[in-house]
Amino acid sequence: MPAAGAREAADDRVFAALANATRREVLRLLRERGPQPVQALADHFDMRRPSLSEHLKVLREAGLVSEQRSGRQRIYRLEAAPLAEVQDWLHPYERFWRERLKGLGDLLDRMPDDDPA
Repeated sequence: MPAAGAREAADDRVFAALANATRREVLRLLRERGPQPVQALADHFDMRRPSLSEHLKVLREAGLVSEQRSGRQRIYRLEAAPLAEVQDWLHPYERFWRERLKGLGDLLDRMPDDDPA
C-alpha cells in the first residue's frame, strides 16, 4: 500500500488533470468512442498537435489514460480506475447536498399552496 504522501500526490495529479476542460473532453471522447490515435483526438480540437500531446502527457501521468504504440501511431485508452477515487472523495459532498435538498423539499411540502384565485 502506498504511503499517505504518495497517495495524496497521485490524487493531486488526478484532480489537476481534471481541472482542465480540454483534458475532460479527451476523457469523454475516449469513454464514448473507445481507444483512439492521437490524430483522431486532435481532430476534435482547435489546437496544434503538440499542445494536445501536452494534455495527453498530463492525463498519462495522472493515470487517466494509457498509451500503446502501434507502428507509428500512439493509441490512447481511458483508464477509469483513478476516477473511482475521485468519486469516493466526492461522495460525502453528494450526500451533504442530497440531505440539504431533501430538507428543502420537506419544507416546501409543509408550506401552504398559494391560491391562484
